[in-house]
Amino acid sequence: QVDVTAMARLFGYVDVTDSGFIAAVLSIAFNPLFWNVVARWEHKTRALSRVFGSPRAACYCLGAVILMLNCVRSHCFTEAMKSQPKLEGLDCHWAYYSGLAILAVGTVFVISSFLALGFTGTFLGDYFGILMEAKVTSFPFSVLDNPMYWGSTAIYLGWSLM
Repeated sequence: QVDVTAMARLFGYVDVTDSGFIAAVLSIAFNPLFWNVVARWEHKTRALSRVFGSPRAACYCLGAVILMLNCVRSHCFTEAMKSQPKLEGLDCHWAYYSGLAILAVGTVFVISSFLALGFTGTFLGDYFGILMEAKVTSFPFSVLDNPMYWGSTAIYLGWSLM
């Protein structure tokens, strides 16, 4: 026997038929799929490096595309959050400030990860043959294994609470 009351309660707070929600889910799923497929394709074929004249130029172009896709994802996420039903219990100062704190911690992890890795380290340079001198073990990698992913998740969680 399956108890569906929890699922029914959840669907009272999430409108899965909303076009903004669907766009957000699709963009959230598409982005990592896209950059992983493209990076693996580049690693096998070196096609982008040939088209752009160098691995570094190809990596920078892919990074720019990833940044644009992330802007689209963030916009879709924001629009979906605006159109979804809101939990009454989260309409208070503590929820807003908790969300703001979580968002700030996530931002610290994302920015410090980017600063530690650099542009090519962040945007899949290893698939283009651009390798770092040594494994990065400084903050935030000394605290978390995947600070960019955890930081991004914290940003979206904090944003949702706010």
